[in-house]
Amino acid sequence: MSILADKRSRVLVQGITGREGMRHAELMLEYGTKLVAGVTPGRGGEWVFGGKVPVFDTVVQAVEATGANSSAIFVPARFAADAMFEAADAGIPLIVCITEGVPVMDMMEVSRYLEPREVRLIGPNCPGLLTPGECKLGIIPGHISKPGTVGIVARSGTLTYEVLYALLRKDMGVSTCVGIGGDPVQGSTFVDILEFFEDDPHTEQVVLIGEIGGSDEERAAEFISDRMTKPVVAFIAGRSAPPGKRMGHAGAIVEGGSGMAEEKIRALQSARVLVADHPEAIPELLARS
Repeated sequence: MSILADKRSRVLVQGITGREGMRHAELMLEYGTKLVAGVTPGRGGEWVFGGKVPVFDTVVQAVEATGANSSAIFVPARFAADAMFEAADAGIPLIVCITEGVPVMDMMEVSRYLEPREVRLIGPNCPGLLTPGECKLGIIPGHISKPGTVGIVARSGTLTYEVLYALLRKDMGVSTCVGIGGDPVQGSTFVDILEFFEDDPHTEQVVLIGEIGGSDEERAAEFISDRMTKPVVAFIAGRSAPPGKRMGHAGAIVEGGSGMAEEKIRALQSARVLVADHPEAIPELLARS
């Protein structure tokens, strides 16, 4: 069982003929993802991957021809907002934007546009999502995980990979792994994904990977305390980060004394969450929870 994407998902890639789009679309296809279309304006009528995947000029054309219901976006940052608008207008219910460096003002416009629509956005600046053995939407390596009952939601892509591999080494499998990204304005939050995991009967435990900056982890702690019945284990990156200095993601910055790792850890611990000192300790904490 999974959340958001599975073997039935019909995926299209926006920006499929670009270098990154082509590379990761091929990896998605090799993993077993049902990749049904690509979109690049001006390249409609072409085929890629030996004639396996058709390319269309617009998302609307791709949806009408293939029934695509999920999109992975690999376009340059200056075009990313338009790509998200286009996918939403075409009726795509799940949009995963991998693109890094999308301007904050662009994302504010996207958020306002998507709010009244039945669209789930993951990202931007994220690794996407992986349902082991079924579907890969984005850049998470498929070989470092196996199917199981642990749900993962993370702001950091690199730490996501580390945790997936740590679980695999302990023979622990994953239901779905969702990288929500670390930008100041994003589509889905920790709370959004935690709610999906809470409602998924085949997810038994959840791992939350947070970092400094913002207050998403504190809101997640409140949701866990009030609403979640499943055990949650967490790791917060950036304990030694100096105030005012950006650490990786655009949203990973401590400003005015807020967004510090210690605050997030205290909030999670008060919600009965076991917090790991380092990512490799997560499997042990899961075994104890």
